[in-house]
Amino acid sequence: MPAYTPFAVTDAPSPVPDTPSDPAPATQLDVAGALLSLLRDATTEPRHDTQLEALTLAVAADLPVLLWGEPGIGKTAALTQLAASLDLPLTTVIASVHEPSDFSGLPIIGDDPAQHGVPMAPPDWAVRLVRAGRGLLFLDELSTAPPAVQAALLRLVLERRIGALQLPPGVRIVAAANPRSSAADGWELSPPLANRFVHLQWTHDHDVVVRGLGGTWPRATLPRLDPSALPQAVEHARRAVCGLLAARPGLVHRLPTGETRRGGPWPSPRSWEMTLHLIAFATAAGSSRDVLSLLVRGTVGDGPGLELLAGLDRMELPDPEELLADPAAAALPERGDLRQAVLDGVVEAVRGRPEKARWDAAWALLVRALETGAPDLVVVPATALAALRREEWDVPEAIERLAGVVTLSRRADRATARAAAATNGTR
Repeated sequence: MPAYTPFAVTDAPSPVPDTPSDPAPATQLDVAGALLSLLRDATTEPRHDTQLEALTLAVAADLPVLLWGEPGIGKTAALTQLAASLDLPLTTVIASVHEPSDFSGLPIIGDDPAQHGVPMAPPDWAVRLVRAGRGLLFLDELSTAPPAVQAALLRLVLERRIGALQLPPGVRIVAAANPRSSAADGWELSPPLANRFVHLQWTHDHDVVVRGLGGTWPRATLPRLDPSALPQAVEHARRAVCGLLAARPGLVHRLPTGETRRGGPWPSPRSWEMTLHLIAFATAAGSSRDVLSLLVRGTVGDGPGLELLAGLDRMELPDPEELLADPAAAALPERGDLRQAVLDGVVEAVRGRPEKARWDAAWALLVRALETGAPDLVVVPATALAALRREEWDVPEAIERLAGVVTLSRRADRATARAAAATNGTR
């Protein structure tokens, strides 16, 4: 009897499986990666966002922008999404961790320095931007950069030069900074560097954050400029800026006295030129007044910016002579202060050339203003217009419709005066 063998030995070939073997089971890191991918999956939608529209308009105008905001407010995320929406490669440079030579260029000694000099070699990220020909250069944490680094950034921000390298026109520059009170070892921005930026205060919008965390963020798109409106936009911008500076020469250059304010927007010939560009772009794009306000105040400061905006409002008011020529078709401004200015202008136009037909047309305009706006706005113009009447002029029927408003206003004024006198008498 043959000895017992625990394994059967055969020369027959082993069967070949018809299907491939099962893949290796996923590791926990693979599962975690899949979950992270789902969390990062988000879409965008067209949504009106004033500060995002102001940012894209300044980027379209090829002006350096500086976003100011508290930590964690979403400045970096906004720039990342902007670069993706505009299909621009994003290059992020943390200014505070670089040496001044990283922006001014590193000296490289060649064969004969006495004959050819010592060239300044640019950093690798600048070379990549030049090779790409386009991109978004994001200078992050600008307020933590020491003064020496800020000085080295001056030429980069204004002239787009790093050492001997010139950045191509397709590169846009955007920076971000935290206020000194919330920055990590922060510094105030030097006045020369601050004056090279359009400063935008970046705040969070509750609805945008909630919808974004739900997977849908607003889409950043470049403004659509009307080609036919370009010459008029340039003329409009030049007339607004030059008109203000001609009347207020002290606003041409005004360096703030406080260190903190010097690190923000303030008026100079450079910043006024930037403002002129922004007004032209906003006009050609049909941007809202809120967007233009953010840009203008972020370039020359609140005081000069508000004066310029007021001047722009006055430029857009209708001509009193056109209103007097056709009162029935007059389109009066909706804003109360602008409507009041228009009505006062109409009265002054009649005062300058008093004629019966013009006087009657002015009353018709006041009636139209009464029917389409706040009644109290016509009280002062109606009183001034009534004082212009000449003896031979018949009283128009329109005055009857305004008499009640004027009488009520005068009664209110007398009641207010009596109340004030009674209050003073009891003291």
